[in-house]
Amino acid sequence: MKKILVPTDFSIEAENALKVAAQIAKKHGCEIYLLHILDVSVHTVDALSTYNDLPEVIFFMKLAHQKFESLKSKDYLKGLTIHEHVEFHEIFKGVYHVSKKNNIDLVIIGSRGANGLKEILIGSNTEKVVRTSEIPVLVVKNEHLKFKTKHFVFASDFGKENKGPFKKALEIAHFFGSKMHLLMVNTPNHFITSGDAQQRIEAFIKDVKMPSHTINIYNDVTIETGIMNFSQSIQADIIGMSTHGRKGISHFFNGSLSEDLVNHAKRPVITFKIQD
Repeated sequence: MKKILVPTDFSIEAENALKVAAQIAKKHGCEIYLLHILDVSVHTVDALSTYNDLPEVIFFMKLAHQKFESLKSKDYLKGLTIHEHVEFHEIFKGVYHVSKKNNIDLVIIGSRGANGLKEILIGSNTEKVVRTSEIPVLVVKNEHLKFKTKHFVFASDFGKENKGPFKKALEIAHFFGSKMHLLMVNTPNHFITSGDAQQRIEAFIKDVKMPSHTINIYNDVTIETGIMNFSQSIQADIIGMSTHGRKGISHFFNGSLSEDLVNHAKRPVITFKIQD
């Protein structure tokens, strides 16, 4: 993994993500790609016109460049290779285009989360990125003066469609030097015995060369709370799970569980796209 994309609106949350990216980049020799979405109406940006003909665009481009320069002068970015990108797309489209163009390996994005009516009505840009990104997305909520990666929880129902995301998760865990904790959450609505759950997980990893890991079946009222409670119990550093957006993962993983977890979990969450 050599290229990290960090979307930024120059907020505190975005800088928290950038600080994590900087720590990873320094440790592993990565380059950082900063992406800013220019808040200009798509009607303003006429494909037949040049930016030089659009005073509003010129103003915001210069402002973005000034903010980039200020950001790159921070001590925690010294010695790193930083690339700047400005896009006029919605954030998830901008992430997609820049990722494809530059062969990005990992997206790290900041989030303040959302709850209640705000979450229901508008969601968040982070959710859209999680839902649509073809490459792993690491969501960071808080500042991490020292980003730890020792314990990595991978939560799943361990169905066949999760094999691809799981292999990606293993690559990330190996890259981070993490111990992986495989987790299946048992709930009253989707209950299977501990023995059956154990067999399912063992069958899932049968043909996979596994590093140091644990297998865990955890009982809770919902899958989301089970993931968070288990992660708290072992002081996990990262929570990982697969997603394919609104379609859900399976009957065990309803709808937007990954997005809900991104909103509510205090720990960093990394998501891996299921390829439909």
